[in-house]
Amino acid sequence: MKKILILLMAAIMFTFPIQSFADLAEGDMIVTLGENLTAEQKDSLLAEMNAPKDVQIVTVSNQEEHQYLGKYVAKSLIGTKAISSSSITIAPKGAGITVKTKNINWVTDEMFVNALITAGVKDANIYITAPISVSGTAALTGIIKAYEISADKAIPEEVKQAANQEMVETAKLGDSIGEKNAAALIAKVKEEIAKNKPKNDAELRSIIEQAAKELNITLTEEQMKRLIDLFNKLKGLDIDWNQVGDQLNKAKDRISKFLQSEEGQGFLEKLKQFFISLIDAIKSLFS
Repeated sequence: MKKILILLMAAIMFTFPIQSFADLAEGDMIVTLGENLTAEQKDSLLAEMNAPKDVQIVTVSNQEEHQYLGKYVAKSLIGTKAISSSSITIAPKGAGITVKTKNINWVTDEMFVNALITAGVKDANIYITAPISVSGTAALTGIIKAYEISADKAIPEEVKQAANQEMVETAKLGDSIGEKNAAALIAKVKEEIAKNKPKNDAELRSIIEQAAKELNITLTEEQMKRLIDLFNKLKGLDIDWNQVGDQLNKAKDRISKFLQSEEGQGFLEKLKQFFISLIDAIKSLFS
């Protein structure tokens, strides 16, 4: 596995009273900052986030990262310093989740979205960043803690653990089948579970196999067993699967709108031209 560097650890919720965040409205922001950042790094990240001067800040520590990730990655790979940060901006009701990242080299935006949906996060614009390139594995914990404060709603501990496990497992799977494929597979399986909750391992395996087939993904038996274990844990938790399905649909709609936009069409045209050039190059080898 790639070396896990610190992105974002669990927020220390007692640093600020929950009541000070309870009245957050659309457009308001919460920032989480790693406690080991230098003063200069903190100022730089706050400017990068366009954070207002009076923004609410939650300090995050390395201790909580070990608490939430120690079960899924080696302690030696987690690290000893909290340096990475995020901003969570309250979005309009029904807007869904958006995630943008900078200096994150392992966990993708889609993986964050998937795991946050599992945790029950909704209607938030999230920006994850660090002063150096990091893997991104630990980001979820701090974001969930900050979201709890913003929504004034506790997320069950077992759901937080499951969301962290989902992110790690998706990232590991991405190393084998590709980041986009891994995120798409997890989302597709969750979408199907939201529609028809499987009653046993056989039905769950069938859902995973069908999703993998539709995405042209080949899974090893070990990968299949790990996915069955993960989704068994998820479906056994108190998760609002109707909300999961709704949030996944919003995420899909956002991708569709991008492809239909001028920017998206330009991307597709560039992609088409690339393949035309590639085919021409191959033809020239035989002419």
